[in-house]
Parts: sequence; C-alpha cells; structure tokens
Amino acid sequence: MSNLSQAITKTVFKINTASGTGSGFYVKDKDIFITNFHVVAGHKKVAIENQSKDRFLANVVFVNPETDIAILKTESSFDLPNLLNDNDLDLKRQDQVFVLGFPFGMPFTITEGIVSSVKQHMDGKNYIQTDAAVNPGNSGGPVLNADGTLIGVTTAKFQDADNVGFAIPLSVLINDIETFEQNTELKYAVKCNSCKSLIYEKTEYCNSCGNNIDVKVFREIEPTKLTIFIEEAISELKINPIIARMGNEYWEFHQGSSLVRIFVYDKNYLYATSPINILPTTGLEKLYRYMLSDNVIPYILGVIDNQIYISYRIHMSEIFSSHGEEVKKRLTNLPLKADELDDFFQDEYGCPISELAKDI
Repeated sequence: MSNLSQAITKTVFKINTASGTGSGFYVKDKDIFITNFHVVAGHKKVAIENQSKDRFLANVVFVNPETDIAILKTESSFDLPNLLNDNDLDLKRQDQVFVLGFPFGMPFTITEGIVSSVKQHMDGKNYIQTDAAVNPGNSGGPVLNADGTLIGVTTAKFQDADNVGFAIPLSVLINDIETFEQNTELKYAVKCNSCKSLIYEKTEYCNSCGNNIDVKVFREIEPTKLTIFIEEAISELKINPIIARMGNEYWEFHQGSSLVRIFVYDKNYLYATSPINILPTTGLEKLYRYMLSDNVIPYILGVIDNQIYISYRIHMSEIFSSHGEEVKKRLTNLPLKADELDDFFQDEYGCPISELAKDI
C-alpha cells in the first residue's frame, strides 16, 4: 500500500497520558515532538513511546488550543530523519496522502487516502480534508504525501461521518513552531493568538496585549488518592509512574520482558495482571499441575486463549484499609514475579514467551 520508508515511519510515536493515548511525531532539526493540544490537555509531563515499546519522559513546552498544536521536549536524543522542510507544497485535490499513528492506542498503523479538500473551512479555520481512515488515537500524528513529505497534523474526525478526516495545515504548524522558539528556557508556555507572544504563568489576560486567555489551559489534572497509591507501588520498581500511565486509572509498563497492566474493573476491584507465556503443544498435564498448586500465592495463574497470565485482584475497600501497605507491596512484587516466571515456564515447560513481551 505505502512506499513510505521505514525510517520515516519511525518518526511517529505514541503519546501516553493519564487521560488516554494519542499520536505524535519527531521534528529532528528542531529536536521537538509535535502532537495535538487536546491529546496532552491537563498534563505538563507525558510519556512518548516508540514502535519498539521504549518510553521516554517528555515535557509539554508549548500549547496553542486554538490551533490544537502542542510541542513536547525530551532529554533523549533520536537518530531519525527530519519530517519538516521548507519546501513549498503544491497540494491538490485527489493527491495521495498517508495518515500515520496509533488508532485506539493499538500498534502503529498507516492508512491511505486522498485529499478531498485543500481548504475546508470549519469553525473559522481552514483544514485539509481527507478520506483516509482517522480514528481516536490518530490525533497528533503526521499526514504525509506520496513523497513522504509532511503536509499536516491529524486533528479530528466528525463523530457521525465516515471517511472524513482533517489535518492542520503545515503552514499553521510552522507558524506555531516559530512562536515556540521564543521559549528558550523550555517552560510550559501558552500562545496568545492575538499578539503571538508566549504566556508562562496562569492568567486571564495576555500581559502583552490584554487578549482573553482561557485559564483552563494552565490546569494540571491532580492525581486521585488511588492514583497516588498505585504510583507509589510502581515507583518502588524504579519506574517513573508517568511513563506507565495509559489512561484514566490504567497503567501499563514492562518489568524486564514482561508486560504488566494495572487497572480498575467495575469500580469495585483493582487488577494487576501480566501475560507471560503461551501454552506449549505438549506436556500440558505437568504444566497444569504446577499452575493449580499454591506456588505463586497471593497471585493466581490462569489461561485465556492459550495465553498464560499471572494476576492479582483486590477489592477496592482493601486498598485504604489497615491492609493497604500489604496490598501495595503485592502490587510491586507482581511484576517481579512475572518477569521471573516467563523464563521459568519457558525453560521448565517449553512455553513460548508471550508476544506482548518486550525484547531485552
């Protein structure tokens, strides 16, 4: 379908926050990441994830709610091609385009389409309209032409319309990047779209021109008591909990090779679980005898669709009871046990490592 080079596709990253996931991409010559404002709204620190499942902490250093652009900065370096260039784009209707990103938080995807309108006017702004498939999670990813040249940033799709997607034009992004370059100290900054200055402190009015500023853009979502509890357990593993956030009351991370998920189910239970191995084709009786033993208490072993899981479930009432510290310790220890067991099951019972595991 696509002749885009693998190097270009690797510039696209998943953006993970406590509110959900989106997409973004790296601009090499500026050493910044681009995404949508609505993807990172309420967060000043987020995680970015490459297609090898490596995650990096990123600071939100620029937001423009009016254009739906946000700029992120990390302390890591990336040897990737540059998507942004100064070429004049002669974009036309029927031009082939590719939308790159992580729809629904799933693995990296490329969808193909054509330009339906070069300047679709909505809400006082112009967008590039395309018929390429755009879904939640694609927001903030790049839209490229057939040459692999950046033409815009995916932003939204009408909820009640099929085969309609929109991109913020490249010219708008370039304008925002030029404003961002005033931010030499790389602080959280909000763009005033009246005078093009940057605002660093919470205010209702621009200090330069008096333009109204929505104070909500400075808001940072406060963690709940449950979030603090879970993230204290994760921190004991020497993992920055921001890196593990994947949505509201949902955490996902790798301990060694093992993928670990922690989440609230039905508002009553907290689950920690890890898919560690695949059932072997032989020797099942011996394996099942081990799984039905008491060897992993307080955790349990189970099988879903040939996938072996180690899990821990606790009622929410136990978290803030006198047993709370014990619960927290068990949450910390489950990832360690998962990382131990995947090798054990492979060596002892010939169970292949889960496809969800990370190569280390």
